[in-house]
Amino acid sequence: MDIQLEKKKGIRKQHIPYIAGGGAVLALLLWIVFGNHASTLKVDGRSLNIAEVTYGEFNDYIRVNGQVQPISVVQLSPEEGGIVREKVVEEGAHVKKGDVILRLSNSNLDLQILNAESELAEKQNLLRNTQVTMQQDKLNNETEKVQLDVDARRKLRTFNQYERLYRERLISREEYLQAKEDYEVSVKKHGLVTERLVQDSIYRTIQMDQMEDNLQNMRKNVLLIRERKDKLEVRAPIDGELGLLDAELGQNITAGQMVGQINDLSDFKIEAMIDEHYIDRVTNGLPATFERRGSQFSLKVRKVYPEVREGRFRTDFVFQGKRPENIRSGQTYYIDLQLGEPTQSVLIPKGTFFQVTGGNWIFVVDKDGKKAYRRKIRIGRQNPQYYEVTEGLEKGEKVIVSGYEGYKDNEVLVLK
Repeated sequence: MDIQLEKKKGIRKQHIPYIAGGGAVLALLLWIVFGNHASTLKVDGRSLNIAEVTYGEFNDYIRVNGQVQPISVVQLSPEEGGIVREKVVEEGAHVKKGDVILRLSNSNLDLQILNAESELAEKQNLLRNTQVTMQQDKLNNETEKVQLDVDARRKLRTFNQYERLYRERLISREEYLQAKEDYEVSVKKHGLVTERLVQDSIYRTIQMDQMEDNLQNMRKNVLLIRERKDKLEVRAPIDGELGLLDAELGQNITAGQMVGQINDLSDFKIEAMIDEHYIDRVTNGLPATFERRGSQFSLKVRKVYPEVREGRFRTDFVFQGKRPENIRSGQTYYIDLQLGEPTQSVLIPKGTFFQVTGGNWIFVVDKDGKKAYRRKIRIGRQNPQYYEVTEGLEKGEKVIVSGYEGYKDNEVLVLK
């Protein structure tokens, strides 16, 4: 018969893996609930730049590089095109208003002048011939009028004689009527001729005035063309320095083409390129300063150009008061542009940490200086020296302001 075996009590060997797995899961759950997940990194405290958070005056300004430029630049563009015949002055020369810089030649313009002068002479001859013809017509008309005056008087005498003879019954009625009709025709013809003379006189006056006006216009046209000849000399429009001259002997220059520029050295301005981040804050009239050889000079924003190129926009500054000695075009000045009034704020020195964090967080050192913890902050304005902290830090705390490239993903730094 079979023997019934007694079951063993306690943990069997096959249960061990299950128990170990359950323990691991329990340990994981306990770590998730109660554990510290902050990733920690040990760093050398001597390699860090640690700064103290302060509370003080925040001066709202930016520093930009500016180049000295002439206060204005006038473009040189000939009104008449032509071939460069002579360069009278070279680049860099100081010129006075009206000085000749280039001389051009234009054979087509010479031909236009000859044609205009020939047409003017032809019109003058035509006017003289017309005047002679009209004068002859006037004399002929006046001669005809004189003859009609004589004829009318004769016909009147004949009519008067025939009228007396007819009353005395010495001539027939037909003869009397013919004398009367001849007189009346003579009177009407005289009146028509007189009216024609008046109309001819008015017509001649109008025609002569029109021809004289046309002739006068042609004279002005010839003068204008001759003035165009004078414009083949390119002259300086202002006193200044010839800063650019892009023309060579024999070169064909078209009308309106830029061939150079005159720099107005009566005053200077400073031209600066500013980051587009500040385009809404930079306006006309903002004050600025810069230092030169121990002296401070004042500027004012004169013009802000709206166009943004490569992330920057152009701004012009003009001097307020004195200028530096020996100022020259092309010099570079480091300008402090004031964007607003100073305010009392929480401040931290500028550092390379901003390149990684964007001002959204920073490592704050604890009181004993052994650890630094990552903390969210908010940075407002900035100037070349400080960041303005609007949220997350208090006066007296210490922060790491050096670069975070090696531990940007860590939460806690252990300072050795």
